[in-house]
Amino acid sequence: MAHVTVGLRGCDHLRGTLSPVAQAAALVCALACCVVPAAALAQEPTLSNRLADVAAQFAAPPPDARPMVRWWWFGPAVVKPQLERELQAMKAGGFGGVEIQPVYPMELDDPARGIRNTPYLSPEFLDNVSYTNRTARALGLRVDMTLASGWPYGGPHVAVTESASRLRVHVAELPAGSTSVALPLIMSGEQLIASFVGAGTPKEYDATALKRTELGAPTATTPGRGAIAASGQQRVVVSYIASRTGQQVKRAALGAEGFVLDHLSRKAIDHHLDVVATPLLQAFGDQPPTAVFSDSLEVYNTDWTDDFVQEFQRRRGYDLTPYLPLVTSGQGPDAPALRRDWVLTQTELVNERYLTPVNDWAVKHKTQFRSQTYGEPAVSLSSYRLVGLPEGEGPQFREFSFTRLATSAGHLYQRPVISAETWTWLHSPAFAATPLDMKVEADLMLLQGVNLFVGHGWPYTPPGATEPGYSFYAAAVFNNHQPWWNVMPDVNAYLTRTSYLMRQGQPANTVAVLLPNDDAYASMTPGKVSLSEKMQHYVTPALTTQILDAGHNLDYVDADSVLSLGVNHPVLVLPHVTRLAPEVLAKLDDYVRQGGKIIAVGALPSKAPGYRDAARITAQVQAASKALAAKPAVTVVAQDGDVGAVLSRVLTPDFKVASNAADIGFVRRKLADADIYFIANTGNQPVRTTATLASLRKSASWWNPHDGTTRAATVFPAVDLDLAPYESRVLILSDAPAAQQANSQAGPAHSNAAPVVLADLARDWQLRYPDGAAQAMPQLQSWTDDPARRYFSGIATYTRDVTLTAAQLNNAAVKLDFGQGTPLATAPKVPAGMRAMLESPVREAAEVFVNGRRAGSVWRPPYTVDVTSTLKPGVNRIEVKVANLALNALAGQERPDYRLLSSRYTQRFVPQDTQLITPQPSGMLGAVRLLAQPAK
Repeated sequence: MAHVTVGLRGCDHLRGTLSPVAQAAALVCALACCVVPAAALAQEPTLSNRLADVAAQFAAPPPDARPMVRWWWFGPAVVKPQLERELQAMKAGGFGGVEIQPVYPMELDDPARGIRNTPYLSPEFLDNVSYTNRTARALGLRVDMTLASGWPYGGPHVAVTESASRLRVHVAELPAGSTSVALPLIMSGEQLIASFVGAGTPKEYDATALKRTELGAPTATTPGRGAIAASGQQRVVVSYIASRTGQQVKRAALGAEGFVLDHLSRKAIDHHLDVVATPLLQAFGDQPPTAVFSDSLEVYNTDWTDDFVQEFQRRRGYDLTPYLPLVTSGQGPDAPALRRDWVLTQTELVNERYLTPVNDWAVKHKTQFRSQTYGEPAVSLSSYRLVGLPEGEGPQFREFSFTRLATSAGHLYQRPVISAETWTWLHSPAFAATPLDMKVEADLMLLQGVNLFVGHGWPYTPPGATEPGYSFYAAAVFNNHQPWWNVMPDVNAYLTRTSYLMRQGQPANTVAVLLPNDDAYASMTPGKVSLSEKMQHYVTPALTTQILDAGHNLDYVDADSVLSLGVNHPVLVLPHVTRLAPEVLAKLDDYVRQGGKIIAVGALPSKAPGYRDAARITAQVQAASKALAAKPAVTVVAQDGDVGAVLSRVLTPDFKVASNAADIGFVRRKLADADIYFIANTGNQPVRTTATLASLRKSASWWNPHDGTTRAATVFPAVDLDLAPYESRVLILSDAPAAQQANSQAGPAHSNAAPVVLADLARDWQLRYPDGAAQAMPQLQSWTDDPARRYFSGIATYTRDVTLTAAQLNNAAVKLDFGQGTPLATAPKVPAGMRAMLESPVREAAEVFVNGRRAGSVWRPPYTVDVTSTLKPGVNRIEVKVANLALNALAGQERPDYRLLSSRYTQRFVPQDTQLITPQPSGMLGAVRLLAQPAK
């Protein structure tokens, strides 16, 4: 969401003079062979708690660790031959599976071109799903299915009475002396809950002074008006109505349009499972999908359901109706506690009526529920315990993150595989993203604990479409229409190895941060009830930075997890927590008595979570906090910026860097006999520093996630870190001697002195384009400098001979160095997403061949390829096949006119950032040199 010289165990006969396509096939062979049969693909992850088992599969990990892609079927207008071609391309590129996501049409029906939009859930659509499943399984690919088209769940089967609900407030003006008032219009799907009257105007009234009233029925002489006792003052009648949001499914396919369903209604969920999920599952026959999927919960403005008043009474022990004016207005001292109870009830309902039944349905049908459990309605961290496969989204490593929400839940509730929707909005506009962009975001996901990437994504493109084909409105493109697809097997090999490693053993984060759910509930307002949105105000970037820079990584916990699991991290941070149940505080007291440390920011809790019996419970909370405060293991600090100093005093850093802490991230997995550290430079500048480890084992080694090799490491008294921009490494601490570790590199030791320049290759290349045109290139320059190639997208080959002597090659390690790249100070102004802040000396990726043999690829720093084994004394032919962006070809074309498409189907999408579509520099642009590191 890797790399080149993959250990092609079982495929060694394929090495040597392979074409790029054959090389890709060979790498897929390496990743596929000798591990998991296709029938078991991804159903059960390959896990171990012993380093020997992990090492045995590191070079060629099991296929369940490969990245997946979200596969957009536009229309849906798909045909079976193209479905098969695209699945074969995914396989060749090193992807491990697909998530089918039918979305909006991209074109009108065009029989001459074979474009026909087939309705969602039609027999033809379901037949295509069935065919895709059979074909993918035959290729050894996983298939997941979204249980809807677009998002959130909904469609034409959702009646208004089962659609997403909200509380509507109607305010009617009541002049002095009036004996009747206009009744609120109750439309289809609505129901009047209660009305209140009080002094004021529609723009200004005191909600705490409103009194319940019953409006009289309209009469023949006063139609549409209700009788009310007269008063000498200006008044308002405020009515509270169970209403509907009216939200429609986003980005729906043809035939999938309609209301978003009510996620707090069991009836609506059961109906959706019957009408949508069941026929989808039947299309899979006797091979159910590996998982069924729900995207992020974006049920905007929802905060109610039909039986909310009754459910609230049953759960909270009092009637909410008299307090509706306080809940909706936020006025009065009791409003926060009432709002806490109101939103907590919504969390319980979405847990019981949406997450639990969908997960139960999945298990019953021999599949799993993969869910992005954040957003609206107000699901919590512990809501993730109700789903089989937690998934996050977002690369925000140093601030509150939906991704860390998912990984924390996975760590707490024993979900070993934790996925993330990756590369959403990456380097907008579409077709601008590079392999380096992919790695930069993926590394931030890995640092948060992700171990399965779901790429966003792969747009289906019909045969004959103008290159570079279709793209989703808000995403990058990671398919074989990108010229740099030639290195996709290398990228995916890296992602596969790191994903595999990051699911072995157990998580080992040392700091827990308690999410103050009750405080967040209390601060919510009608129409915007989202715990995940509110948490950024408590788990701030400053707090996260304090923990990370102190040499620790972190998980989130919440009150539910503390009650059911306790706290298992050495240190717990309470970020401005004011509302907490006495039962949770009792658990924290147990935690401290057993050796745990607490750092409270601001103060310890002082209030009851909710409204009922608040005075008595508040006294209990304050007494419990006072007792905690007296314990030496509990420290209260004034602000987020004070946390790091206390952490350094109470807990030895797990991985403490001497400098550049803001750039270096790490995450650790703990095995019975080893520790696995994934370490990444997240910045665009090289870093040279050292790091100290909290504990050591008998031996240490570096495992290269790009090629599967290992070498010995020195970690005492400190680990030397010399990292290129965005470079990542894997450090293994083991109880076994280093000699027993697999895949170790052999050969002579090399000097640490500066390398010797064997040849300056910055000039005098021959450049050949796919159309056969060749030209001499005395100086390296961008292809776009040539007006004839300004809009060229593809692969061009640089060729050059270099003569070397036996003495120059004698026991030397030789690398082809393409230069260091250019750091960018600021990102171009785009509305969303991220990108690598580094311009490569090779735009954007290249394969290197020496004397006809593939030596490696170049797509990420350090921009070097080891060519030692491919060189010989005498004349050596070097070929560099450079691929640029599909964006350049797109820049030379007119933008599509979607006017008629929108007229036919309504406007379902707007392509993003099209003003940024311009040709980008292409080709080899750096100071290319052949460097030798002499033997010691």
